[in-house]
Formats: sequence, structure tokens, C-alpha cells
Amino acid sequence: MIFLETITTSEKRLCVEVGTRYFYYGDTPGNYDYENPGTQRWVELSEAELRARIREAAELIVESKKNVALTGAGISVESGIPDFRGPNGLWKRYGEHVGHISFFFTNPGEFWKFALEVAKVIFAARPNPAHYALAELEKMGKLHCIITQNIDGLHQKAGSKNVIEIHGTAWRLVCLQCGTKFPVEEIASKLMSKGFTIPRCLKCEGILKPDTVFFGERLPEEELKIAISESMSCDLFMVVGSSLVVYPAASLPGIAKSHGAKTILVNLERTAMDEMFDVVIYGKAGEILPKIVEEVKKMM
Repeated sequence: MIFLETITTSEKRLCVEVGTRYFYYGDTPGNYDYENPGTQRWVELSEAELRARIREAAELIVESKKNVALTGAGISVESGIPDFRGPNGLWKRYGEHVGHISFFFTNPGEFWKFALEVAKVIFAARPNPAHYALAELEKMGKLHCIITQNIDGLHQKAGSKNVIEIHGTAWRLVCLQCGTKFPVEEIASKLMSKGFTIPRCLKCEGILKPDTVFFGERLPEEELKIAISESMSCDLFMVVGSSLVVYPAASLPGIAKSHGAKTILVNLERTAMDEMFDVVIYGKAGEILPKIVEEVKKMM
């Protein structure tokens, strides 16, 4: 064990992956510097301690009768899809205003230039071990559903059946004029063709928009209602790859906790809500989740 600064057991925050090594953060939320995480106090986590945390998460999963997972951009980043808020995220490159519905209405052509670049990445992406691990938990009867903030459809590609897409999906387009929805494959050749900037409805020639939730838009009412209901009725709530800053999705683990659920967080970085979780494991979801699944199999 290498100590840079002595910290108490109560201060330890579980592990953060740095390269292939894992560390405890020893700082409290009040003094955490999100802009300069490298300045924080830490102590190296032994393999035995990491295994213990993974085992603790597995025990909660095995004991649960209804496990619900919330996934965010972090799980998709491991499949090569850029996140939105990171140092190299899409908002740093394009500006967050591009994702606002008002920008779409006033600059549909400019929006679609941005969207086509993102779409090419999303459509080429493949599920990673974290997606497959969640799908396996569902097959084992140890994951009731996935509530996802992601629009990439990778959970379904990995085999998950019960997926609630609260931010919509990039695999469907909706006409702003007549409301008709189209699978993106129906107009993929036009969408990807050289020089094509604004896709049009095949029925009325109205402008098509991705069937995703933009800033300034309400979440799909039915999906949100289901997500809240599942959060209220579960006895275990897992968060995977989410910074928990986008609402109302960020409120779901708190809803679950307030109704008596145990909580697990698997994320590459700290969040402002870490204190509410019973088990917090910082690291790549694609490395942590398969290990948790293996432990679950041993216990069942």
C-alpha cells in the first residue's frame, strides 16, 4: 500500500481507476476539486480490497428481488461514442446550444451537419463488455430493467430486452409536421449521402428530427412515468456510467433510495451524489461489471 497522505477509513471513497491501477479517493465532497482531480488525496487499493467491493456489489444483486439499472454516457464511451460533457466531449467542440430545440428550429441544416457526424459514430458502434454484462444479468433474472439516458441502442444490440429509453433513440426519426415516425434505415441512404443536409418526411416532406430529447423538450411522458415507477418499486438500484447531472434522470437513484432500495454506483469519476450509494466503484464499466457478474454466478 502506498500512502500519499494518511486518511481515515470513513473518508475512503472506494476506487478510481488510473490506467490499470485502482485508488481510493480520501477527500470529502466539500473539498473535492472537480477541475483538478489529480490534486486529491488517494491511497492505492489492493487487489483484495477491490475484490471485496466487487463481491459486496454482487451480494446485493443476488439478494435483490428487483434490480433496476440506470446507464449514462460513460458506458457508451467505452464503445467509442464520445460523451457530451467531458474534456473532449461534443459540447466542447460544438457548443451546448447545438443540442437545444430552438437551435434545431432556426438552424436545421447546421444541426444536421452536427448530427450526421455523430450518427456515423453511433451506427458503427458495437456493445462493449459492460452492455453484455447487463444483458447477462437480465437473462439470469437478476436485472429487471435498464433505464438509459443513451440514444445509441447498444443495450438492445447486446441482447437486453427491457430497456426504457428516457432520452429517445437515434434509430428513429419523427416528422415535425405530421408526426410520422420512421426507422432510420428507411432513409439511411439519403441521410448519409453526400451533400444531403436536411432529411424530409417520406409522406408530407416535413422536416425530420431525431426521435431524441433535445434541451428545451420534455421527456417522453410514458417512458418517464415507467422509469419513476420502476425506481420506486425496486429494492436495488444500480447507476452505471452516469455523472448524475442531467435531470430528471439524476433524481431516480434518490427516488429509489427514499423508497428503501440499496444502491450501487459504477462510474469512472466521482459524482456529487456519491454519499447516497451503498457501494461505489470507480473504474471502467467494461472491466468492473463482468467481474461483478462472475461473482454473482458463483453465489447463485
